[in-house]
Amino acid sequence: MERDLAPPWLEPMLKIKFFKHCEAHIGLRKKECNLYCTDCLEHNIALCNYCKDEEHSDHHVIQIRKSSYHEVVKVAEVAKKINVNGIHTYIINGSDVFFLNERPQPKGVGAAAGKNAASPYFCTVCCRSLLSDFMYCSIGCKMAWIKNGGNASFLLEEVKEKCDRNRVGNDNGGTSKDFGEGGAEGSSVAKDVKHLVPRPRARPRKGIPRRSPFF
Repeated sequence: MERDLAPPWLEPMLKIKFFKHCEAHIGLRKKECNLYCTDCLEHNIALCNYCKDEEHSDHHVIQIRKSSYHEVVKVAEVAKKINVNGIHTYIINGSDVFFLNERPQPKGVGAAAGKNAASPYFCTVCCRSLLSDFMYCSIGCKMAWIKNGGNASFLLEEVKEKCDRNRVGNDNGGTSKDFGEGGAEGSSVAKDVKHLVPRPRARPRKGIPRRSPFF
């Protein structure tokens, strides 16, 4: 690659083992290391709440969470730092999240299952079955795609440049639609759009009501 297509902190974060006890605060409560500072590349370690308060209180710190024994991060915490187009979004406990890395899946599930798969969508890298039309099941799979020469980027500048090109095309009579890597227009989150179609009546009208004749 001619230039880096991901911020320097992202790949190291994906390799860290989180949720260990902090050795610097071993005798204190809430010493679980589930934080990562994107501003301090020289550290490149998981942090606990005490580490954050002591040395990283004014830095951008991402909190790592767990879902079904796998690490996730809230979309709101990373979407302002990286280009998340194409990554499958899940809703867990009412929040939009991304999985950090590829998850193992049972045999016979995913692209290998062929016609027996429950969904027609699969991760481009690990072939995990997806719920909607995205390219990657996790941040780590998008990273692997980029490292293998795939046409993608984590840099927010890539999104800005694409929007600028579309805006120029629109000024010249073109269209301004921006379809991201995941198929969702201008977004990484799948949104099923239902067109408003009048619902048919359950029963047809009886016609014009008329009074019974008087005798």
